[in-house]
Amino acid sequence: MKGDGITGTCTPVFTPAAKATVGAIAGVLLLVIILFLVILRKEKKKAKEFYRKNGGPTLEKANVIKLFRKDELKPILKKSNLIGKGCFGEVYKGILDNKLVAVKKPINGSVLESDQFANEVIIQSQVIHKNIVRLIGCCLEVDAPMLVYEFISQGSLHDILHNSNNKVAFNLDARLSIAAHSADGLAYMHSKTNNRILHGDVKPANILLDDNFIPKISDFGISRLIASDKEHSASIIGDMNYMDPVYLQEGLLTEKSDVYSFGVVILELISRERAIHSDNNKLVKNFLEAHMKQKKATEFFDKEIAITKDLEILESLASMAVECLSLDVDQRPTMMEVAERLLILSRSCKL
Repeated sequence: MKGDGITGTCTPVFTPAAKATVGAIAGVLLLVIILFLVILRKEKKKAKEFYRKNGGPTLEKANVIKLFRKDELKPILKKSNLIGKGCFGEVYKGILDNKLVAVKKPINGSVLESDQFANEVIIQSQVIHKNIVRLIGCCLEVDAPMLVYEFISQGSLHDILHNSNNKVAFNLDARLSIAAHSADGLAYMHSKTNNRILHGDVKPANILLDDNFIPKISDFGISRLIASDKEHSASIIGDMNYMDPVYLQEGLLTEKSDVYSFGVVILELISRERAIHSDNNKLVKNFLEAHMKQKKATEFFDKEIAITKDLEILESLASMAVECLSLDVDQRPTMMEVAERLLILSRSCKL
């Protein structure tokens, strides 16, 4: 405002340049707001399309697990929360509904689409067993749907056995208990669910341990969730160190494929050595050769548990593992038989 200093009257002073500047700023702000609203609308539309593509309507009707919004999981998907990485994607630790959870974020475009994915999720959500990691929910508003599982505190059996920074005293009783309970979880998947479930990637890294060292099988059915026509899964899915040679040759996953892999897990439990495929699978080879020559496998047992009174139980475990590793699939025991035999051995160890 400008006054004449005499009459006390003021008149507005607003130069054309000032008017042009304010107009330009207002125009830019309006454009930004419009652009933001357009992007927001597109994002919402895209989220709806992903939701439909990933089988949202099917899972809604089934009403078996919680469907999380993308915004709910976003705070968890930070680099600082990353706790694992694999062929399936990344795993993040976070809190949802005041509970610790593990969020699996798959590689983009690696997951089956629509009802196929939804049906697999429904099958997994119906698996409720004390030795199997529970699927809590999923997020479908993204290109590759994210899965939310209960968080298991003590990490994996692989970490306990082989992580030099985390090596703990691990007696035979504890190892037998882990083997027996893990086998029970796998046997349940094979024989006691409405839909037979094959794991496809049994290994110590997929056997998680809770606060009480109770094992819980994780990542079951992951091989069936991954689309078979995608480049990264064109070959057989699974860890070569534990893979059934028959499955490798024929490409047909069966219950006995899981049994073979579990046989390798037993060998790792009693030897505390890693199974390494590139090393001509020396661990498996050593035990198989000892069995063929009818020799005791004492030299291959972990010194921590190879005490005289337990050698008989360890030989029984080695013999069971060798049965699981038979190249004649029909000669392998079922997971139910393995679980029963391990339970008997576990009880005898406590006597």
